[in-house]
Amino acid sequence: MTRVAVSFIESSRLPTRWGEFDIHGFEDTDNNKEHVVLTMGDVSSGGPVLARVHSECLTGDALFSMRCDCGNQLQAALEAIAREGCGALFYLRQEGRGIGLLNKIKAYRLQDAGADTVEANEQLGFGADMRDYSILQPMIRHLGLESVRLMTNNPRKVAAMEEQGVKVVERIPLHTHSNPHNEKYLQTKAGKLGHMFEHGN
Repeated sequence: MTRVAVSFIESSRLPTRWGEFDIHGFEDTDNNKEHVVLTMGDVSSGGPVLARVHSECLTGDALFSMRCDCGNQLQAALEAIAREGCGALFYLRQEGRGIGLLNKIKAYRLQDAGADTVEANEQLGFGADMRDYSILQPMIRHLGLESVRLMTNNPRKVAAMEEQGVKVVERIPLHTHSNPHNEKYLQTKAGKLGHMFEHGN
């Protein structure tokens, strides 16, 4: 189902450690969420644009949690876009695969007791992945994206982009490394959620 509640609000420049991006703000009035897209270069040229769809992970992106690989993926994607000089990173405010920050902390507690990430979500009464990628459509339309080279290990994101009318000409794996705190998490993403990891990740 097409979502129409997401509207463009404003753009500005955003200097980062990887270079200067433009940041575009969008408001989702259905659930009072605010999303952003970071772009570099001309993403409306019609050619395949290097892109990443990244769901908010406060614990991994901002607090450097080692329970996931989210922060490493975010930084790797921004670095790759800056290296290429052109690209787009969609930052969607869908914390904890859509269950929210406080519920994610509850899920962490269940994981501490032995559940994996999918089991923890289900024990809390949620689906394994509650994210809604239909919110991408107004952002894609505003930016004029037609085709992408998508940085992801998640086949669902490839399908989501194509469902919104964007051709995915290539899936580019995001290489991250496991640690003792996220080994089970990565195994669950591969085994239960279909994520595709390269050897050594």
